[in-house]
Amino acid sequence: MGDTIYYAEVDSPIGTLLLAATDEGLCRIDFGGYADHAEELAAWTKRYRPGAEWTRGPEHPGLHVAAVQLAEYFAGGRQSFELRLNLWGTPFQTKVWQALTEVPFGEVCSYKYIAEAIGQPKAVRAVGGANNRNPIPVIVPCHRVIGASGEMVGYGGGLAIKRHLLDLEKGRRQSRNDGV
Repeated sequence: MGDTIYYAEVDSPIGTLLLAATDEGLCRIDFGGYADHAEELAAWTKRYRPGAEWTRGPEHPGLHVAAVQLAEYFAGGRQSFELRLNLWGTPFQTKVWQALTEVPFGEVCSYKYIAEAIGQPKAVRAVGGANNRNPIPVIVPCHRVIGASGEMVGYGGGLAIKRHLLDLEKGRRQSRNDGV
């Protein structure tokens, strides 16, 4: 396809985040820097955008807006994101990822809930697989999905980061409910 994938590394309370975007929108967030994921990014690019080239581009408008909104989220000033997303995956995966964006800030749901929300109630395991392959964590809030028993289950950035994100949102939700 020959397009360009721009990337920037930003600091956050959960560590360095690698943001990637095309001119169509934000397409990826990884926990860590570019060098940490170079091999994985090459395989991902080959699969979804053969011929695309990666270039550092923190001044890219999509990356700049995403970095600002993430900083606002971590600082407690943002509960939803207003970004153009460019999700690359199978039709099933993109349906799951879209459903994830509907899970309200500060709340959690189960994989079964997402499977039912997309009209495929028996696809719980497949939903888990799509959740695991979410290319835009935090913004597409896969951290809000927990096990049916209420237990914390896998997260690409690790359970400590998942817990941090849930605690961050829960704390703000409680403050909002308490009238603070």
